[in-house]
Amino acid sequence: MSDASYFDESTTPKLPVAAPLDFIALLKPRVMSLVVFTALAGFLLAPTLPHPLIVFASLFAIAVGAGASGALNMWYDADIDAVMRRTRLRPIPAGRIDADAALAFGVVLSILSVFTLGFVSNWLAAALLAFTIFFYVVIYTMWLKRLTPLNIVIGGAAGALPPIVGYSAATGDVSMASLMLFAIIFIWTPPHFWSLAILKMDEYGSVSLPMLPNVSGLRRTRLEILIYCLILAPIGAGPWLLGFASWLYGVTAVGLGLGLLYLAGQLFFAQDNATIGQAARRMFAFSILYLFTLFLMLTIERVLSFMGLF
Repeated sequence: MSDASYFDESTTPKLPVAAPLDFIALLKPRVMSLVVFTALAGFLLAPTLPHPLIVFASLFAIAVGAGASGALNMWYDADIDAVMRRTRLRPIPAGRIDADAALAFGVVLSILSVFTLGFVSNWLAAALLAFTIFFYVVIYTMWLKRLTPLNIVIGGAAGALPPIVGYSAATGDVSMASLMLFAIIFIWTPPHFWSLAILKMDEYGSVSLPMLPNVSGLRRTRLEILIYCLILAPIGAGPWLLGFASWLYGVTAVGLGLGLLYLAGQLFFAQDNATIGQAARRMFAFSILYLFTLFLMLTIERVLSFMGLF
């Protein structure tokens, strides 16, 4: 997870026929793991937790829903995945899984995940999960991604919803705390992916995807990254400011926010393409560390709190 190679799937060995690992690859397991992690943080914000089996079954349903979204995304994007170097060996463009089979796989998993979450938890959480899948597949993948450079800005809402889904699965409600976690991920998403987009400009250009660096240029993209980081730094400290995280989280969030601003400033003031590429790579890597650390700190604090140790 240290650089853009985290997203480079071109090194995956090509298998001659479909294998179980190909269907697992359709689920985008790395993205799915992030969804589960952030949904767990939302779960732990609840004043009290349901039975552990309900927690496990709910998180499993959320994970399956995230995987279903990934499969449907790969089904729809198979044409551009076949052109881009980092995605051309995905199961569908590589010819190991038929597109219709991937579509059926994603639809069935979507339905199963939503109804499972409804039965084991509550129907508000199930409706939110269904909306998340719909937003990612239809609004982002089928519409925004190929239409506008705002694809990441608006489409980022899908990736930001899991904490709200997790909280609602635990409580049957939505709280300001879960909305704050949504805000952190929502504001974090554009600078994170625009840093990657700077590194992959040629690949996105080869398939005519309107990513911000390709449409508005490097200068505008670097400015937008800096602006979003200026907004993200105080929002990242929001859980502490709102009183549902400790001063230790607050100090961590402030320190990481300052680090993020420093790297965004380096990227903005970089003078040549080589320096810009290096700064974008550092920005991308640190953004992953930023989000992971914030949610890890929050998760640890909440677990210790439920155990009466914090």
